[in-house]
Amino acid sequence: MLRPIAALLVGVFVTMAGSGSLGTAVSLRLEAAELPRPVIGFVMSAYFAGLTLGSLLAYRVVLRVGHIRAFTAFASVVSAVTLLYPLLPPPLAWVPLRLAEGFCMAGIFICVESWLNDHAGPASRGRILAAYMICLYLGQASGQVLLALDWSNDGMRVFLLVSVLISVAVLPVALTRMPPPALPEVASFPARRLWVASPLGVVGTVASGLVLGSVYALGPVFARDAAGFEAQGAALFMGVLITGGVLLQWPLGRLSDAFDRRRVIVATLALLVVAALLVASAAEGGGVALLGSAAFFGGVAFALYPLCAAHTNDHLARDERVAASGGLVLAYSSGATAGPLLTSAVMMALGGWGLFLFAALVGLLGLVFAAWRLFARAPVPAERQGAFQPLPGTTPTAAPLDPRTSLPATGRGA
Repeated sequence: MLRPIAALLVGVFVTMAGSGSLGTAVSLRLEAAELPRPVIGFVMSAYFAGLTLGSLLAYRVVLRVGHIRAFTAFASVVSAVTLLYPLLPPPLAWVPLRLAEGFCMAGIFICVESWLNDHAGPASRGRILAAYMICLYLGQASGQVLLALDWSNDGMRVFLLVSVLISVAVLPVALTRMPPPALPEVASFPARRLWVASPLGVVGTVASGLVLGSVYALGPVFARDAAGFEAQGAALFMGVLITGGVLLQWPLGRLSDAFDRRRVIVATLALLVVAALLVASAAEGGGVALLGSAAFFGGVAFALYPLCAAHTNDHLARDERVAASGGLVLAYSSGATAGPLLTSAVMMALGGWGLFLFAALVGLLGLVFAAWRLFARAPVPAERQGAFQPLPGTTPTAAPLDPRTSLPATGRGA
């Protein structure tokens, strides 16, 4: 089943290995320049702004020139942008670089996800989506190894290797014999309709974006500032956190299939608060305690988005699910764009550990809202809930990969 798309999955893995380490390298480089935290947050948030714009607009490039040419063009721009970082002075010159990087990464995701959709039948969607997510997360986590290399010459070697990885990622896609697919139809879904269907799903998705966008952008700064890690230690911290992101998704998801999903979301938000406070409190000691709490935090934080997506799907008709999933991706991206901006202000006032205090605050506010929703409307009976499915918060094009889009609706209300 996976053999026809093996080239795509290899390309995804190599691309994410480069892109994941690039975000950490840029964050560390900005921190080493002793720039104010709000400036770092602004530069880092530009990536997520570009990702959001790319999710909405990059498909036009794909339609005009085709998937292989578009993938090659997008990857080439990311590779070139990577080489420009050490050549241009931060911070203002880096804002358009981050914006272009995010836009082109969205284009890469659209190319890959539409190809995967073309090869995914009703019986294979779940397995293809699982393989895709493993490549995404494993690539991000393993790419942090590049940061363990020598940082002489202002880290130029790291940027060179990232550029090499992104360039090499083009090869398996450019040489594939697979016919180009059509872009899947992902109709727009009114924000008001999404809110009426599931207020908790929308709030939880935005909260997930706020937290994960902040951690991706400023986690390396926290590791250097609050924990006192060198670049290699910061890379290890990010790698452990991302790896932890896959540990709790299935256990929490299975619990949400058996019980009122809203209660599992409440428990997840409560665990998010606890995990964030554990990371903040373990920062000074560092070592195993900090890495263990980071893995726990990643497991909880990464589970929030797919749980909220599953809860939203429980209240939609089958023909609404693809469009609604696309709307949730954009809600997540909006939160991820705002997160670094808000978090950097907190870190400016409280220091590096303000990152996880901000995450705890977001989790607490989400927890209060989720607890209120428990009493606002009756739950969907457990036997009528749809099955949990991990999802990436990449672009709306990934939505048709969700196996639940071919299943009948199970309930109404929110």
